[in-house]
Amino acid sequence: MTLHRPDAQVHFGVFFQGVNHTTIWSDPASGSQIDFETFRRIIGTAERGLFDAFFLGEGLRLREQEGKILDLDIAGRPDAIAQLSALAGITSNIGLVATQNTTYNEPGDLARRLAGLDILSDGRAGWNAVTTDNAWTGENFRRGGFLDHELRYERADQFIRTARAIWDAWADDAIATSRDSEFWAEKDAVQRVSLSTSQFDVDLDSTLPRSRQGHPVIFQAGDSPTGRDFAAANADVIFSRHGTDFDEALTFANDIRARLRAAGRPEDDIKILPGTQIVLAENAAEVEEKERWVRDGQFTGPTALSLVGLVWGKDLSDRDPDGPLPSEDPVVAPISSTRGAFRDGKDPVEIAKEWRALAEAKNLSLREVAIETTVRSGFAGTPGQVADELTKWVREGATDGFNISPYIVPGGLDEIVDWLVPELQERGAYRTEYTETTLRGHLGLREPLTRRKTGETDSSAAG
Repeated sequence: MTLHRPDAQVHFGVFFQGVNHTTIWSDPASGSQIDFETFRRIIGTAERGLFDAFFLGEGLRLREQEGKILDLDIAGRPDAIAQLSALAGITSNIGLVATQNTTYNEPGDLARRLAGLDILSDGRAGWNAVTTDNAWTGENFRRGGFLDHELRYERADQFIRTARAIWDAWADDAIATSRDSEFWAEKDAVQRVSLSTSQFDVDLDSTLPRSRQGHPVIFQAGDSPTGRDFAAANADVIFSRHGTDFDEALTFANDIRARLRAAGRPEDDIKILPGTQIVLAENAAEVEEKERWVRDGQFTGPTALSLVGLVWGKDLSDRDPDGPLPSEDPVVAPISSTRGAFRDGKDPVEIAKEWRALAEAKNLSLREVAIETTVRSGFAGTPGQVADELTKWVREGATDGFNISPYIVPGGLDEIVDWLVPELQERGAYRTEYTETTLRGHLGLREPLTRRKTGETDSSAAG
Protein backbone atom coordinates (compact mmCIF):
# COMPACT_ATOMS: atom_id res chain seq x y z
CA MET A 1 0.00 0.00 0.00
CA THR A 2 1.45 3.34 -1.00
CA LEU A 3 1.10 6.43 1.17
CA HIS A 4 0.33 9.98 0.07
CA ARG A 5 2.91 12.27 1.64
CA PRO A 6 3.07 15.30 -0.71
CA ASP A 7 5.30 17.33 1.59
CA ALA A 8 7.70 14.57 2.59
CA GLN A 9 11.38 15.34 2.13
CA VAL A 10 14.32 13.07 1.36
CA HIS A 11 16.78 12.40 4.20
CA PHE A 12 20.37 11.57 3.27
CA GLY A 13 23.12 9.82 5.17
CA VAL A 14 26.51 8.83 3.83
CA PHE A 15 27.86 5.36 4.54
CA PHE A 16 31.65 5.33 4.44
CA GLN A 17 32.59 1.70 3.84
CA GLY A 18 36.35 1.82 3.40
CA VAL A 19 37.98 -1.09 1.59
CA ASN A 20 35.09 -3.10 0.22
CA HIS A 21 34.19 -4.54 -3.15
CA THR A 22 31.67 -1.74 -3.76
CA THR A 23 34.34 0.94 -3.22
CA ILE A 24 36.75 1.56 -6.10
CA TRP A 25 39.67 2.03 -3.73
CA SER A 26 42.29 1.22 -6.39
CA ASP A 27 41.33 4.00 -8.83
CA PRO A 28 43.89 6.85 -9.17
CA ALA A 29 41.17 9.33 -8.19
CA SER A 30 40.57 7.53 -4.92
CA GLY A 31 42.17 8.79 -1.73
CA SER A 32 43.37 6.92 1.31
CA GLN A 33 40.79 4.78 3.06
CA ILE A 34 42.17 5.59 6.53
CA ASP A 35 43.74 9.08 6.47
CA PHE A 36 41.86 11.65 8.53
CA GLU A 37 41.90 14.01 5.54
CA THR A 38 39.66 11.59 3.64
CA PHE A 39 37.10 11.55 6.44
CA ARG A 40 37.37 15.31 6.89
CA ARG A 41 36.67 15.98 3.23
CA ILE A 42 33.75 13.61 2.83
CA ILE A 43 31.96 14.66 6.01
CA GLY A 44 32.53 18.29 5.05
CA THR A 45 30.89 17.66 1.68
CA ALA A 46 27.98 15.85 3.34
CA GLU A 47 27.43 18.69 5.78
CA ARG A 48 27.58 21.21 2.92
CA GLY A 49 24.87 19.09 1.31
CA LEU A 50 22.75 19.26 4.50
CA PHE A 51 22.93 15.49 5.10
CA ASP A 52 21.41 14.06 8.26
CA ALA A 53 24.26 11.74 9.17
CA PHE A 54 27.72 10.36 8.55
CA PHE A 55 27.57 6.59 9.09
CA LEU A 56 30.48 4.27 9.84
CA GLY A 57 30.54 0.50 9.78
CA GLU A 58 32.75 -1.57 12.01
CA GLY A 59 35.07 -4.50 11.39
CA LEU A 60 36.21 -6.20 14.59
CA ARG A 61 38.23 -8.74 12.64
CA LEU A 62 39.48 -8.99 9.07
CA ARG A 63 37.08 -10.88 6.84
CA GLU A 64 38.01 -14.46 6.03
CA GLN A 65 37.20 -16.76 3.17
CA GLU A 66 37.82 -20.49 3.35
CA GLY A 67 40.12 -19.93 6.32
CA LYS A 68 42.25 -17.25 4.65
CA ILE A 69 42.31 -13.51 5.28
CA LEU A 70 40.27 -11.60 2.68
CA ASP A 71 41.94 -8.21 2.61
CA LEU A 72 39.63 -6.97 -0.15
CA ASP A 73 36.85 -6.44 2.37
CA ILE A 74 36.58 -4.64 5.74
CA ALA A 75 40.30 -3.98 5.98
CA GLY A 76 41.75 -0.94 7.71
CA ARG A 77 38.67 0.36 9.49
CA PRO A 78 39.62 2.53 12.49
CA ASP A 79 37.37 2.38 15.55
CA ALA A 80 34.15 4.22 14.72
CA ILE A 81 33.71 6.08 18.02
CA ALA A 82 37.32 7.30 17.90
CA GLN A 83 36.84 8.53 14.32
CA LEU A 84 33.52 10.21 15.02
CA SER A 85 34.80 11.92 18.16
CA ALA A 86 37.51 13.54 16.05
CA LEU A 87 34.99 14.51 13.36
CA ALA A 88 32.64 15.99 15.97
CA GLY A 89 35.17 18.75 16.54
CA ILE A 90 35.24 19.92 12.92
CA THR A 91 31.49 19.73 12.18
CA SER A 92 28.50 21.54 13.62
CA ASN A 93 25.29 19.93 12.42
CA ILE A 94 25.65 16.51 10.81
CA GLY A 95 24.82 13.39 12.83
CA LEU A 96 27.57 10.88 13.70
CA VAL A 97 26.51 7.22 13.63
CA ALA A 98 28.79 4.49 14.96
CA THR A 99 28.23 0.80 14.28
CA GLN A 100 28.86 -1.02 17.56
CA ASN A 101 28.36 -4.67 18.38
CA THR A 102 26.02 -5.93 21.11
CA THR A 103 27.61 -9.39 21.17
CA TYR A 104 31.25 -8.43 21.75
CA ASN A 105 30.78 -5.32 23.93
CA GLU A 106 29.46 -4.82 27.45
CA PRO A 107 26.62 -2.33 28.04
CA GLY A 108 28.21 -0.47 30.95
CA ASP A 109 31.25 0.44 28.85
CA LEU A 110 29.59 1.01 25.48
CA ALA A 111 26.72 3.10 26.88
CA ARG A 112 29.31 5.40 28.47
CA ARG A 113 31.36 5.74 25.28
CA LEU A 114 28.27 6.48 23.16
CA ALA A 115 27.05 8.99 25.75
CA GLY A 116 30.49 10.61 25.57
CA LEU A 117 30.18 10.98 21.78
CA ASP A 118 26.67 12.36 22.22
CA ILE A 119 27.82 15.02 24.69
CA LEU A 120 30.97 15.97 22.76
CA SER A 121 28.91 16.40 19.58
CA ASP A 122 26.14 18.26 21.46
CA GLY A 123 23.44 15.73 20.63
CA ARG A 124 24.48 14.35 17.24
CA ALA A 125 25.38 10.74 18.08
CA GLY A 126 23.76 7.61 16.65
CA TRP A 127 24.34 3.91 17.38
CA ASN A 128 23.91 1.24 14.72
CA ALA A 129 23.38 -1.79 16.98
CA VAL A 130 24.58 -4.97 15.25
CA THR A 131 24.64 -8.55 16.50
CA THR A 132 27.55 -10.36 14.81
CA ASP A 133 27.86 -13.80 16.36
CA ASN A 134 30.28 -15.69 14.11
CA ALA A 135 32.98 -17.70 15.85
CA TRP A 136 35.94 -16.19 14.00
CA THR A 137 35.03 -12.69 15.24
CA GLY A 138 34.54 -14.14 18.71
CA GLU A 139 38.05 -15.52 18.64
CA ASN A 140 39.28 -11.92 18.84
CA PHE A 141 37.75 -11.82 22.31
CA ARG A 142 38.67 -15.33 23.49
CA ARG A 143 35.02 -16.24 23.13
CA GLY A 144 34.79 -18.06 19.82
CA GLY A 145 31.19 -18.97 19.08
CA PHE A 146 30.14 -18.44 22.69
CA LEU A 147 26.65 -17.20 21.80
CA ASP A 148 24.13 -19.40 20.01
CA HIS A 149 22.81 -17.75 16.87
CA GLU A 150 19.21 -17.61 18.12
CA LEU A 151 20.28 -15.77 21.29
CA ARG A 152 21.94 -12.82 19.58
CA TYR A 153 18.76 -10.67 19.48
CA GLU A 154 17.88 -11.67 23.04
CA ARG A 155 21.26 -10.32 24.14
CA ALA A 156 20.85 -7.24 21.93
CA ASP A 157 17.44 -6.47 23.44
CA GLN A 158 18.82 -6.77 26.98
CA PHE A 159 21.86 -4.70 25.94
CA ILE A 160 19.74 -1.80 24.68
CA ARG A 161 17.43 -1.87 27.71
CA THR A 162 20.49 -1.71 29.95
CA ALA A 163 22.06 1.11 27.94
CA ARG A 164 18.85 3.11 28.13
CA ALA A 165 18.68 2.63 31.89
CA ILE A 166 22.24 3.97 32.15
CA TRP A 167 21.40 6.98 29.96
CA ASP A 168 18.26 7.65 32.02
CA ALA A 169 20.07 7.50 35.37
CA TRP A 170 20.67 11.23 35.53
CA ALA A 171 17.69 13.47 36.32
CA ASP A 172 16.90 16.22 33.82
CA ASP A 173 17.87 18.94 36.31
CA ALA A 174 20.90 17.13 37.73
CA ILE A 175 23.52 19.70 36.73
CA ALA A 176 23.77 23.00 38.58
CA THR A 177 22.72 26.02 36.53
CA SER A 178 24.52 28.55 38.73
CA ARG A 179 28.12 28.81 39.89
CA ASP A 180 26.69 29.71 43.30
CA SER A 181 25.41 26.15 43.71
CA GLU A 182 27.21 24.05 46.29
CA PHE A 183 27.47 21.04 44.00
CA TRP A 184 27.98 20.71 40.21
CA ALA A 185 25.71 17.65 40.19
CA GLU A 186 22.75 17.82 42.54
CA LYS A 187 22.70 15.29 45.35
CA ASP A 188 20.41 12.30 44.73
CA ALA A 189 20.04 13.33 41.09
CA VAL A 190 21.88 10.23 39.81
CA GLN A 191 20.16 6.89 40.33
CA ARG A 192 22.22 3.73 40.68
CA VAL A 193 21.63 1.23 37.85
CA SER A 194 21.22 -2.34 39.08
CA LEU A 195 20.03 -4.88 36.53
CA SER A 196 20.31 -8.63 36.34
CA THR A 197 19.31 -10.46 33.16
CA SER A 198 20.26 -13.75 31.53
CA GLN A 199 23.17 -11.98 29.77
CA PHE A 200 24.19 -9.17 32.09
CA ASP A 201 24.69 -8.28 35.72
CA VAL A 202 25.11 -4.53 36.01
CA ASP A 203 25.51 -2.51 39.18
CA LEU A 204 26.96 0.92 38.46
CA ASP A 205 26.69 4.67 38.81
CA SER A 206 26.34 6.35 35.44
CA THR A 207 29.10 8.90 34.94
CA LEU A 208 27.52 11.15 32.32
CA PRO A 209 24.32 13.20 32.02
CA ARG A 210 22.19 13.14 28.90
CA SER A 211 22.87 15.25 25.83
CA ARG A 212 20.35 17.65 24.33
CA GLN A 213 18.77 14.86 22.23
CA GLY A 214 18.18 12.65 25.28
CA HIS A 215 19.68 9.41 23.97
CA PRO A 216 21.86 8.54 20.98
CA VAL A 217 19.60 7.68 18.01
CA ILE A 218 19.40 3.89 17.64
CA PHE A 219 19.83 2.37 14.17
CA GLN A 220 19.23 -1.29 13.31
CA ALA A 221 20.10 -3.22 10.15
CA GLY A 222 18.81 -6.79 10.58
CA ASP A 223 16.34 -8.01 7.94
CA SER A 224 15.14 -11.37 9.30
CA PRO A 225 11.67 -11.57 10.94
CA THR A 226 13.41 -11.55 14.32
CA GLY A 227 15.52 -8.57 13.30
CA ARG A 228 12.43 -6.68 12.13
CA ASP A 229 10.63 -7.36 15.43
CA PHE A 230 13.74 -6.21 17.29
CA ALA A 231 13.67 -2.98 15.28
CA ALA A 232 9.97 -2.45 15.96
CA ALA A 233 10.64 -2.80 19.69
CA ASN A 234 13.85 -0.79 19.92
CA ALA A 235 15.01 1.21 16.89
CA ASP A 236 14.62 4.81 15.78
CA VAL A 237 16.01 4.17 12.28
CA ILE A 238 16.33 1.07 10.06
CA PHE A 239 19.30 0.85 7.72
CA SER A 240 17.64 -1.56 5.28
CA ARG A 241 18.99 -3.33 2.22
CA HIS A 242 15.91 -2.49 0.15
CA GLY A 243 17.25 0.50 -1.74
CA THR A 244 17.03 -0.52 -5.39
CA ASP A 245 13.58 -1.93 -6.24
CA PHE A 246 10.59 0.29 -5.36
CA ASP A 247 8.03 -2.51 -4.88
CA GLU A 248 10.40 -4.48 -2.67
CA ALA A 249 11.15 -1.38 -0.58
CA LEU A 250 7.42 -0.59 -0.23
CA THR A 251 6.64 -4.15 0.88
CA PHE A 252 9.39 -3.92 3.48
CA ALA A 253 8.16 -0.53 4.73
CA ASN A 254 4.56 -1.77 5.00
CA ASP A 255 5.78 -4.78 6.98
CA ILE A 256 7.70 -2.52 9.39
CA ARG A 257 4.66 -0.27 9.83
CA ALA A 258 2.54 -3.32 10.72
CA ARG A 259 5.14 -4.49 13.24
CA LEU A 260 5.27 -1.02 14.80
CA ARG A 261 1.49 -1.02 15.26
CA ALA A 262 1.70 -4.47 16.83
CA ALA A 263 4.40 -3.18 19.20
CA GLY A 264 2.18 -0.30 20.29
CA ARG A 265 4.15 2.40 18.51
CA PRO A 266 2.97 4.92 15.89
CA GLU A 267 3.58 3.51 12.41
CA ASP A 268 5.81 6.47 11.50
CA ASP A 269 7.94 6.05 14.63
CA ILE A 270 10.88 4.57 12.68
CA LYS A 271 12.66 6.17 9.76
CA ILE A 272 13.72 3.79 6.99
CA LEU A 273 16.98 4.67 5.23
CA PRO A 274 18.13 1.89 2.87
CA GLY A 275 21.71 1.69 1.74
CA THR A 276 22.08 2.67 -1.89
CA GLN A 277 24.48 3.76 -4.62
CA ILE A 278 23.84 6.73 -6.91
CA VAL A 279 25.50 7.21 -10.32
CA LEU A 280 24.90 10.57 -12.02
CA ALA A 281 25.72 11.93 -15.48
CA GLU A 282 24.43 14.66 -17.75
CA ASN A 283 22.71 12.53 -20.42
CA ALA A 284 21.60 8.96 -21.12
CA ALA A 285 24.72 7.96 -23.06
CA GLU A 286 27.00 9.24 -20.32
CA VAL A 287 24.91 7.50 -17.66
CA GLU A 288 25.35 4.15 -19.40
CA GLU A 289 29.10 4.69 -19.88
CA LYS A 290 29.61 5.78 -16.27
CA GLU A 291 27.56 2.93 -14.86
CA ARG A 292 29.71 0.47 -16.84
CA TRP A 293 32.88 2.16 -15.57
CA VAL A 294 31.69 1.88 -11.96
CA ARG A 295 30.90 -1.82 -12.26
CA ASP A 296 34.21 -2.55 -14.00
CA GLY A 297 36.01 -0.73 -11.19
CA GLN A 298 34.11 -2.57 -8.47
CA PHE A 299 34.71 -6.00 -10.01
CA THR A 300 38.46 -6.18 -10.23
CA GLY A 301 40.04 -9.52 -11.10
CA PRO A 302 40.79 -10.45 -7.46
CA THR A 303 37.30 -9.36 -6.39
CA ALA A 304 35.64 -11.47 -9.11
CA LEU A 305 37.75 -14.50 -8.18
CA SER A 306 36.81 -14.00 -4.53
CA LEU A 307 33.08 -13.75 -5.25
CA VAL A 308 33.03 -16.75 -7.59
CA GLY A 309 35.15 -18.63 -5.03
CA LEU A 310 32.31 -18.22 -2.54
CA VAL A 311 30.13 -20.33 -4.83
CA TRP A 312 32.82 -22.87 -5.70
CA GLY A 313 33.85 -23.20 -2.05
CA LYS A 314 37.56 -23.01 -2.81
CA ASP A 315 40.42 -20.61 -3.36
CA LEU A 316 40.41 -19.50 -7.02
CA SER A 317 43.09 -16.81 -6.68
CA ASP A 318 45.41 -18.68 -9.07
CA ARG A 319 42.84 -18.62 -11.88
CA ASP A 320 42.54 -16.12 -14.73
CA PRO A 321 39.62 -13.76 -14.01
CA ASP A 322 39.33 -13.02 -17.72
CA GLY A 323 39.27 -16.73 -18.51
CA PRO A 324 36.39 -19.21 -18.23
CA LEU A 325 34.57 -20.37 -15.11
CA PRO A 326 36.19 -23.36 -13.35
CA SER A 327 35.61 -26.61 -15.22
CA GLU A 328 35.25 -28.61 -12.00
CA ASP A 329 32.05 -28.57 -9.96
CA PRO A 330 31.79 -26.55 -6.70
CA VAL A 331 32.56 -28.15 -3.37
CA VAL A 332 29.26 -29.09 -1.74
CA ALA A 333 29.52 -28.25 1.94
CA PRO A 334 27.25 -26.76 4.61
CA ILE A 335 26.69 -23.03 4.31
CA SER A 336 29.25 -21.20 6.42
CA SER A 337 29.43 -17.62 7.61
CA THR A 338 31.92 -16.85 4.85
CA ARG A 339 30.04 -18.58 2.06
CA GLY A 340 26.34 -18.48 2.82
CA ALA A 341 25.46 -14.87 2.01
CA PHE A 342 26.58 -14.96 -1.59
CA ARG A 343 24.89 -18.34 -2.22
CA ASP A 344 21.63 -17.13 -0.67
CA GLY A 345 20.80 -20.68 0.36
CA LYS A 346 20.98 -22.12 -3.17
CA ASP A 347 22.73 -25.32 -4.24
CA PRO A 348 26.19 -24.27 -5.50
CA VAL A 349 26.15 -26.96 -8.20
CA GLU A 350 22.90 -25.55 -9.57
CA ILE A 351 24.34 -22.03 -9.47
CA ALA A 352 27.41 -23.21 -11.39
CA LYS A 353 25.18 -24.87 -13.97
CA GLU A 354 23.21 -21.66 -14.48
CA TRP A 355 26.36 -19.56 -14.71
CA ARG A 356 28.00 -21.84 -17.25
CA ALA A 357 24.88 -21.66 -19.43
CA LEU A 358 24.95 -17.85 -19.14
CA ALA A 359 28.66 -17.69 -19.98
CA GLU A 360 28.20 -19.89 -23.04
CA ALA A 361 25.16 -17.99 -24.29
CA LYS A 362 26.81 -14.57 -23.96
CA ASN A 363 30.47 -15.59 -24.33
CA LEU A 364 31.34 -14.23 -20.87
CA SER A 365 34.53 -14.58 -18.86
CA LEU A 366 34.57 -15.46 -15.16
CA ARG A 367 34.75 -11.76 -14.24
CA GLU A 368 31.95 -10.85 -16.63
CA VAL A 369 29.75 -13.57 -15.13
CA ALA A 370 30.37 -12.14 -11.64
CA ILE A 371 29.27 -8.71 -12.92
CA GLU A 372 26.28 -10.06 -14.84
CA THR A 373 24.91 -12.14 -11.95
CA THR A 374 25.27 -9.52 -9.23
CA VAL A 375 22.08 -7.59 -8.66
CA ARG A 376 22.53 -3.95 -9.65
CA SER A 377 22.13 -1.64 -6.67
CA GLY A 378 20.81 1.86 -6.35
CA PHE A 379 20.04 4.51 -8.93
CA ALA A 380 21.62 5.74 -12.16
CA GLY A 381 20.46 8.64 -14.31
CA THR A 382 20.62 12.33 -14.85
CA PRO A 383 20.23 14.45 -11.69
CA GLY A 384 16.66 15.28 -12.68
CA GLN A 385 15.71 11.65 -13.31
CA VAL A 386 17.15 10.46 -10.01
CA ALA A 387 15.57 13.37 -8.11
CA ASP A 388 12.15 12.41 -9.52
CA GLU A 389 12.68 8.78 -8.51
CA LEU A 390 13.87 9.51 -4.96
CA THR A 391 11.02 11.94 -4.42
CA LYS A 392 8.53 9.26 -5.49
CA TRP A 393 10.04 6.71 -3.10
CA VAL A 394 9.74 9.03 -0.12
CA ARG A 395 6.36 10.54 -0.91
CA GLU A 396 4.74 7.15 -1.58
CA GLY A 397 6.08 5.67 1.65
CA ALA A 398 8.71 3.22 0.41
CA THR A 399 11.47 4.94 2.41
CA ASP A 400 12.20 8.11 4.34
CA GLY A 401 15.52 8.66 2.61
CA PHE A 402 18.74 6.90 1.71
CA ASN A 403 22.11 6.07 3.18
CA ILE A 404 24.45 6.59 0.23
CA SER A 405 27.63 4.59 -0.26
CA PRO A 406 29.93 6.56 -2.59
CA TYR A 407 31.68 4.23 -5.05
CA ILE A 408 34.78 6.36 -4.74
CA VAL A 409 36.06 8.48 -1.85
CA PRO A 410 36.53 11.20 -0.94
CA GLY A 411 35.22 12.80 -4.15
CA GLY A 412 32.24 10.50 -4.83
CA LEU A 413 29.81 12.66 -2.91
CA ASP A 414 30.56 15.88 -4.81
CA GLU A 415 28.16 15.29 -7.71
CA ILE A 416 25.36 14.25 -5.36
CA VAL A 417 25.69 17.45 -3.35
CA ASP A 418 26.32 19.74 -6.33
CA TRP A 419 23.87 18.21 -8.84
CA LEU A 420 21.25 16.07 -7.09
CA VAL A 421 20.57 18.09 -3.95
CA PRO A 422 19.62 21.26 -5.92
CA GLU A 423 17.24 19.21 -8.09
CA LEU A 424 15.56 17.81 -4.97
CA GLN A 425 15.35 21.30 -3.47
CA GLU A 426 13.64 22.60 -6.64
CA ARG A 427 10.98 19.93 -6.09
CA GLY A 428 10.56 20.94 -2.44
CA ALA A 429 11.78 17.49 -1.50
CA TYR A 430 14.93 18.45 0.40
CA ARG A 431 15.79 20.89 3.15
CA THR A 432 17.43 24.19 2.19
CA GLU A 433 19.04 24.65 5.58
CA TYR A 434 19.45 22.81 8.86
CA THR A 435 16.49 23.72 11.06
CA GLU A 436 17.55 21.53 14.00
CA THR A 437 20.90 20.87 15.61
CA THR A 438 20.57 17.29 16.87
CA LEU A 439 20.45 14.07 14.85
CA ARG A 440 17.07 13.25 16.42
CA GLY A 441 15.85 16.67 15.31
CA HIS A 442 17.15 16.30 11.72
CA LEU A 443 15.26 13.03 11.34
CA GLY A 444 12.06 14.36 12.91
CA LEU A 445 12.08 11.64 15.56
CA ARG A 446 10.04 11.65 18.75
CA GLU A 447 11.57 11.51 22.21
CA PRO A 448 13.49 8.33 23.14
CA LEU A 449 11.11 5.48 23.97
CA THR A 450 11.86 5.55 27.69
CA ARG A 451 11.49 9.33 27.85
CA ARG A 452 7.93 9.59 26.57
CA LYS A 453 4.84 10.29 28.59
CA THR A 454 2.47 7.46 29.38
CA GLY A 455 0.56 6.43 26.27
CA GLU A 456 3.25 7.57 23.86
CA THR A 457 5.44 4.49 24.21
CA ASP A 458 5.09 0.73 24.23
CA SER A 459 5.56 -1.52 27.19
CA SER A 460 8.13 -3.77 25.53
CA ALA A 461 10.60 -0.97 25.02
CA ALA A 462 10.11 0.78 28.30
CA GLY A 463 11.55 -1.93 30.46
